[in-house]
Amino acid sequence: MLAKISTGKSVFGVLNYNKIKVEDKQADVIYRQKMFDSADGKFSIRDCMDSFYSYLSNNRKTENVVFHASLNPDPKDKLSDEQLAEIARSYMQKLGYGNQPYVVFKHSDIQRQHLHIVSLRIDETGKKINDSYEVRRSMKICKELEQEFKLIPLKKGKRENEAPTRKIDYQAGDIKHQVGNITKSVMANYRFQSLGEYCTLLEMFHVTTEEVKGEHNGKPYNGLIYSAIDEHKNKVGVPIKSSKFGKDVGYDALQKHFELSKSAIEKVKVKERLKPIISEAMKRSRCMDDFRKSLLQSGIGCVFRKNEQGRIYGVTFIDYQNQTILNGSRLGKEFSANVFNDLLNNPSQRNIQQTVVDKLSIETNRLSNSVESVGVQPDADSDGLSLLAFEQHGTDWEAEKFAGEKEKEEKIRQRKKRGRGM
Repeated sequence: MLAKISTGKSVFGVLNYNKIKVEDKQADVIYRQKMFDSADGKFSIRDCMDSFYSYLSNNRKTENVVFHASLNPDPKDKLSDEQLAEIARSYMQKLGYGNQPYVVFKHSDIQRQHLHIVSLRIDETGKKINDSYEVRRSMKICKELEQEFKLIPLKKGKRENEAPTRKIDYQAGDIKHQVGNITKSVMANYRFQSLGEYCTLLEMFHVTTEEVKGEHNGKPYNGLIYSAIDEHKNKVGVPIKSSKFGKDVGYDALQKHFELSKSAIEKVKVKERLKPIISEAMKRSRCMDDFRKSLLQSGIGCVFRKNEQGRIYGVTFIDYQNQTILNGSRLGKEFSANVFNDLLNNPSQRNIQQTVVDKLSIETNRLSNSVESVGVQPDADSDGLSLLAFEQHGTDWEAEKFAGEKEKEEKIRQRKKRGRGM
């Protein structure tokens, strides 16, 4: 069994992520501890926030209060909801969160069933729960649970493939091994439909790839070579054939990955989630930095490509929630590089582009009502930069609004109490 732990500031964001899955019939709540239940038994963010409120209000100085873990048994493990809930309870107890309020979701949005556990990193007094060596302890606990519940052990190779990915560390040496780990992790964890989109992901970790074509014994062949690059995208060292890393990151595997990604993106409705969020960010943003920050608050990254004159000739969006990367052109002409160049690089064209954005906002209003934003982005933790971690930066406006409402309710209650005492 594989466990992935992440942290963040936005309680609302991570709850909303799971809420969307529940509403899309891709997840169910199978267990709650110290959590309020709604009268109709349905999952409610409001009830969860009520359950967490006393903990959050006592928070001393912890910024990243969210504990979010996913537990991934082997697909061949046939487990009932009761067994999955017991595994989650045991995991939380062993990790030191046994007395915390938390909710367990069973997700079935990919080929295997897996769990998401949402809790807090602060106890009822506001003190942060000890998270020293948390990843190491989690791995040990997973091995114990594999034996306790007779689960299929996680293979070493798979554990490496799904581990958080880090940038190339030139000082550490063994560049070939590092490049191999990064390519396998990106291929195993992300959806993309072109070599360009794949390269954009790899370049985040100082790796690139290119296609090579040739002829051998009269037969044409296609292959890939990988290279480490520096911060200026200059190649470092000798290019490495994909065959050195195995077939999983070779040319044929990449073509198959493109096809599988296309069908998965359509099934999960990634475009429908991205379009209203991006269009809203386009309306609010006055410069490229504003635009990037706005998207990151909704769990979306963006990469702009510019020529020497500073003109934007390409834009790519990374949906960290759905682990998908898409070139802007795939979303529609409203998100093309030319549109962003005029919007962000040419203020005189802003009013013209604003009309286009406003029209797009009207068209996608229905989608924005059904697809809400969540706080997800890469997390730089002690194990390196993770493509899969859930973290919210900036102000969590929904949580702030909720906290304000609770504060008002408390003041009204206190006034009524004083009134009765007079």
